[in-house]
Amino acid sequence: MSHVHHELAEEFPELKNKIHDLKISNAHFAKLADEYHSLNREIHRVEAAGINIGDESFEDLKKKRLLLKDEIFGMLNGN
Repeated sequence: MSHVHHELAEEFPELKNKIHDLKISNAHFAKLADEYHSLNREIHRVEAAGINIGDESFEDLKKKRLLLKDEIFGMLNGN
C-alpha cells in the first residue's frame, strides 16, 4: 500500500498556481477541491493506520477520489 498523500499540488505540480486561483475564484472548484482533500486524507488515514474497512469499501473510496480528480483536472483544463 502506498502512503503517498496525493495532494492536488503534488498530482498537478505544473498547475499549482491555477489550482490556487480557482479555489479563490470558483466556488464549485473550491468545493470539489475540499471534497478531494477530505477524501484523500481519509484514504491516507486508513492506509497509514492499517484500518481494515474491507477491500470493496476501500476501493470505493479510491474510485470516488479518482472521479473527483478527473473532474478537477477537467476544470483546470477549461473543460
